[in-house]
Amino acid sequence: MTRLVTPLLVKDLRERTGLGMMECKRALVTCSGDIDEAIAMLRKSSGLKAAKKSTRTAADGSIGVASSDDYGVIVEVNSETDFAARDDNFQGFVKDVLEAAFDTQETELVALRANNRLEEKRNALIQKIGENILLRRFKSLKAPVVGSYLHSNRRIGVVVGLTGGSSELARQVAMHVAAVNPAVVRSEDMLESVLAAEKEIYLAQARDSGKPEEIIQKMVAGRVAKFLKESSLIDQPFVKDPDKTIGQLVAEANADVTTFIRFEVGEGIIKEEVDFATEVAAQIEKIG
Repeated sequence: MTRLVTPLLVKDLRERTGLGMMECKRALVTCSGDIDEAIAMLRKSSGLKAAKKSTRTAADGSIGVASSDDYGVIVEVNSETDFAARDDNFQGFVKDVLEAAFDTQETELVALRANNRLEEKRNALIQKIGENILLRRFKSLKAPVVGSYLHSNRRIGVVVGLTGGSSELARQVAMHVAAVNPAVVRSEDMLESVLAAEKEIYLAQARDSGKPEEIIQKMVAGRVAKFLKESSLIDQPFVKDPDKTIGQLVAEANADVTTFIRFEVGEGIIKEEVDFATEVAAQIEKIG
């Protein structure tokens, strides 16, 4: 018996398979509206399923970190939803990516993405959980002393390099970086373009005060100095002991911070929010 292929039926199949609306509609039309037959047919084309999903925005996900005494790696693997990111299978894939990056000490994202074993696991995971999965980025660092920290929600991770000190001290600094998110290690590391943009803002604000130019310049200089101090890791009060700065903390151990890497899930990604009802209406209009 042929069943009418309605938008609600398409929506049901889409939610049960995670596939695109048009793909679900074609399957239902082919199978005369039988949703179980359509699911069986779509499962046979699982390779196509993985390829089609690569166009969908993956803005959620998880961070992974690993470090030894002198080497550290941090990765970001994205999914479409937080629900998928908490899945044990997804977390297993993050671990696989992290281990591959750490063991090979790969430096190029393209090469890590081209790892056949990881790509096979990624496609299998896409088919299993019904969402696009993407290895978005990874970085590594080498330093005399390395420590790392992964926040309990796995959405923020940090790797820190020190000269001197210990891995535990580096981990403490990494915890601070996760919480406070400094822009640079020290003020002289700040990009000139960032500094120029801040100065321009402060200058415009100061001129609104109507004060003389020489006073304005002093006001701007003071604001810039404050901005640099607040943005520079070694000048920030240590979150666990605000009476000392990070610079003082590491100096007590005859150490210094060389660099840090901080990843937060989805930072910089613009996720388009689409209302499902609007999307259905638009697709039906296209079909005519």
